[in-house]
Amino acid sequence: MGYAGSEGMMKTARALFASLLVLSAGALISGCQSDPDIDITKLGLETDPPDVLYTQGLANMKAGNMAEAGRKFDAIDRENPFSEWARKALVMSTFVKYRQGRLDDALASGNRYMSQYPKSQDAAYVQYIIGLTYSKQIVDVTQDQRASAKTIEAMQAVIDNYPNSEYVDDAQAKIRFARDQLAGKEMQIGRYYMERKEYLAAISRFRIVVEKYPNTNQIEEALARLVEAYYAMGIVDEAQTAAAVLGHNYPDSQWYADSYKLLQSGGAEPRENKGSWIAAAGKKLLLGS
Repeated sequence: MGYAGSEGMMKTARALFASLLVLSAGALISGCQSDPDIDITKLGLETDPPDVLYTQGLANMKAGNMAEAGRKFDAIDRENPFSEWARKALVMSTFVKYRQGRLDDALASGNRYMSQYPKSQDAAYVQYIIGLTYSKQIVDVTQDQRASAKTIEAMQAVIDNYPNSEYVDDAQAKIRFARDQLAGKEMQIGRYYMERKEYLAAISRFRIVVEKYPNTNQIEEALARLVEAYYAMGIVDEAQTAAAVLGHNYPDSQWYADSYKLLQSGGAEPRENKGSWIAAAGKKLLLGS
């Protein structure tokens, strides 16, 4: 066989080898895609060491790529369970989920962290994120206020368990807002009953505000509504007591001016009955409790 023939065989062999490589690669990819136990998009993540993944996650966060950052942190947690890197990754994963608006996932991640690492150096921060996550779900007072109650519970845990943390001031602010929401819900229901002249039901709602939420923005109206409801029922001494407490604490309030005018229309005026529950609640109001 001549040189030309040998060269032709070599070219044919090289072509055949190249074709086999292409076929093999295609079969491998096809096999990976059809196998439900293999996700080729995660093969790279699983082979990187946790410190590298963590650094990559932080870089993605800085670049604003929260989705990719979350994948990096979740990979650490998945592939290195109960390690120090997994603990740190779980903190960041909770934050990323919160920032992405995946609130249920953020709560699940945060609560898992708190159950595993309640005494860790990042526990205050994670508990604070849990509180922020509930706070983000607070809705208008016309709707259910479960998230407000959960916000108070979560943020109070920050204050009680981590009193020296940098998150205490904002936790207190979030609690004040949530309490105002709960008081507002009671007021909304109380007004509903007032419109239907169901005064006893209305009084029970306004009483909750006065006794349980005295340091909220709803307190002036609650006292004024008590004046109105008791006066409508003919229980003048309680109406006078509510007006007296209102006037003593908020003398320049328009609510007090309206209450005073209502009593005056019937020949009465604000006067405190020391034995009334309203008077007892008024003392707590003076103490700011």
